[in-house]
Amino acid sequence: MKDRKELLAGAGTDTRLCHIGYDPSSYHGFVNPPVVHASTVLFPNVKTMETRGQKYTYGTRGTPTTDALCEAIDELEGSAGTILVPSGLAAITVPFLAFLSPGDHALIVDSVYSPCRHFCDTMLTRLGVEVEYYDPTVGAGIEALIKPNTRLVHTEAPASNTFEMQDIGAISAAAHRHGCVVTMDNTWATPLYFRPLDFGVDISMHAATKYPSGHSDILMGTVSANAKHWQRLQEANITLGICGTPDDSYQILRGLRTMNLRLEHHNRSALSVASWLEGHRDVARVLHPALPSFPGHEIWKRDFKGASGIFSFVLAVDEPTQFKPKARAFLDALRIFGLGYSWGGYESLAVMVNLDDRRICKAPTDGPVIRLQIGLENVEDIVADLEGGFAAAAAI
Repeated sequence: MKDRKELLAGAGTDTRLCHIGYDPSSYHGFVNPPVVHASTVLFPNVKTMETRGQKYTYGTRGTPTTDALCEAIDELEGSAGTILVPSGLAAITVPFLAFLSPGDHALIVDSVYSPCRHFCDTMLTRLGVEVEYYDPTVGAGIEALIKPNTRLVHTEAPASNTFEMQDIGAISAAAHRHGCVVTMDNTWATPLYFRPLDFGVDISMHAATKYPSGHSDILMGTVSANAKHWQRLQEANITLGICGTPDDSYQILRGLRTMNLRLEHHNRSALSVASWLEGHRDVARVLHPALPSFPGHEIWKRDFKGASGIFSFVLAVDEPTQFKPKARAFLDALRIFGLGYSWGGYESLAVMVNLDDRRICKAPTDGPVIRLQIGLENVEDIVADLEGGFAAAAAI
């Protein structure tokens, strides 16, 4: 196993994805790890049972299948340990519960994933945690917002739906000067295009539902911690009784093998479509960090290795009363694009974004925001479908 790890340490991304998270010599030579279904685990004697003197003790505490996925994610994240949870939202809520207590103050980026905001405004608030939202572009200026009781700073880059970039390194450095835990939702970039722990983040969260799965059929979240925070994260996860299933873990492992190839395709196609949209007469703005015209492009270019397949654009309208009618007409006319939440699968998706919950980063005033997930279809077909949407919107 040591030789295998040494070999992979200097290997390319695709080679590593093909070989991390399993060891055929441990499974009689079979290429893929077995799916181990377990609740009860038997002990050989009372002493072993009393001292927990064996690796596996109960299904909620891991199986060979879930461990294989955790090891693969640790390899990608550079983390000390990873937990598996049933959804991307749980990947956010478990660390919040692990590191926040009544009376603590938490700084949450205002452009956050909206279910995260709902959790903060309901359960966290009821538990006595003071929640404050901050501008995603604040950078090192976040230090001015940190209070004596600030315990956690949550980041997400790019931002949900509007894709503002954050200076993660500067925010982490400022937060650590005051003893704060820094968490990051890294779902958009995956560890292939951005490794949060390399930029000072303590806890990296990911909706494995998206690109690791890649096929719109699995719900799972991963949470990876550095050495300083791993034990507390693991303890909270065990205490809450939350775990990922062996079947889903096996499917995510399968998805990892092709994730880089799929991401490269998503990246190319999305950037091609975004560039085309920039020149379209019915588009007010394109919100894609990899475009030079985007306000946060320089941060993206400095820190990220690539871009994924999801971005937004602002549909051009003449007056505010046209926002929803034109957006609805545009979306209803699409045929290749599905109308659905989530993203990261092989199919293109579109949705009208609701930004009513924003406190600081208010919704654009020049038109409705349409979020696109560019799938693995041919770009020519995607563009033709979008043109049909624009024609329908123009008729309103």
